[in-house]
Amino acid sequence: MITIREALDNELHLVQEIAHKTWPHTYAEILVEEQLNFMLDSFYSIETLLESKQLKGHIFILLFENEKCVGFTSFEHEFKKSNNTHIHKIYLLPETQGKGLGKMLLQSVQQAAEAIDASTLSLNVNRFNSALNFYNKLGFETIEEVDIAIGNGYLMQDYVMEKKLL
Repeated sequence: MITIREALDNELHLVQEIAHKTWPHTYAEILVEEQLNFMLDSFYSIETLLESKQLKGHIFILLFENEKCVGFTSFEHEFKKSNNTHIHKIYLLPETQGKGLGKMLLQSVQQAAEAIDASTLSLNVNRFNSALNFYNKLGFETIEEVDIAIGNGYLMQDYVMEKKLL
């Protein structure tokens, strides 16, 4: 049984746990270990997650399979004061990938965006991430290439992808 629902503040440790299990699998061949650890520590501390949720308006959604949390996404409506819903994070445990769960998470974000009449969904994805094909299949198109300095001399080398909503 699949359940998708908004995360409570006291459940953000589930987001942290999934990130720590997923990132080494996702980024091992893309990032050096030091950068991977730096980014996990920077982006997934409980304090950072709480700040994103409480102060920046990020909405965290958890996906449960048979009552076990196996994935999450976070998104923000009116990103940069536009009519765009931006997906900040989306990850599934490696053993659950390929079962349609990622598509379910993205559909939940799209439904939330459509409910507020957002005109687009957007996300950033590492230029070397195999998830690019997944996003393309779901109607996202690359609109920009960006390099984002994140500290310690590290860059995020991303594509900005966008999907028009009707």
